[in-house]
Amino acid sequence: MCPNSVQVLGAPSPDVVVLGTVTVVVTVFVLPQPATANANPSANATPTALLTTDRIRPQSSSGCEDLGVPDTFEIRPARESDRMPLALLFAGVAEELDWIATEPPVDVGRRAAAWTIEAIVVAVADEEIAGFLHLERSRHGYGEVALAVAPEYRGYGIGTALLEVAIDTARAEGLHKLSLSVFAHNEGAIGLYRKLGFVEEGRRVKHYRRADGGLWDSVDMGLLL
Repeated sequence: MCPNSVQVLGAPSPDVVVLGTVTVVVTVFVLPQPATANANPSANATPTALLTTDRIRPQSSSGCEDLGVPDTFEIRPARESDRMPLALLFAGVAEELDWIATEPPVDVGRRAAAWTIEAIVVAVADEEIAGFLHLERSRHGYGEVALAVAPEYRGYGIGTALLEVAIDTARAEGLHKLSLSVFAHNEGAIGLYRKLGFVEEGRRVKHYRRADGGLWDSVDMGLLL
């Protein structure tokens, strides 16, 4: 089995984690835009394109074959039945203590009920959710991106492919910008975002108090579309 040499990528929003990879897979989809009272006037219009289902072949960052990983991952819209699997994935990332603001224990029932399912797409491997992307639209014309990949599926292009989904979706829907926040110590994530065109817009010094008393900086990044 190939070693996982890819650093975990993360974002410090309480309900957000961004976990990506350094292997770029060009896989583009468009999310149907959810109707919400806070959306801009075009929010309820027919989207310019709808999400299509496709499969991506995993690509190990080391270039070697990993017999423990499925041959393909399906990317599809999230379903109501995905609520608990998504919450369990989120709780598992929180257990790592390094990449998101949320720390364990996570109330998975409450987290499962809180998802905005229509704003999420998932990457599925053998009927198991390997990762997800959440795109929160603002009535002001920008989108907040959140991404998560389960530890055992990191390093195979899923994170990058899902982030490409967010970029293409935002452009198709007429958003003018995507934004995200990442812990300043997460150099791997910052490097990936830069590679995809995001730029640093500011630093929040000692912004997040951790359970152990540590105070962590975060970096705000944005991509003009």
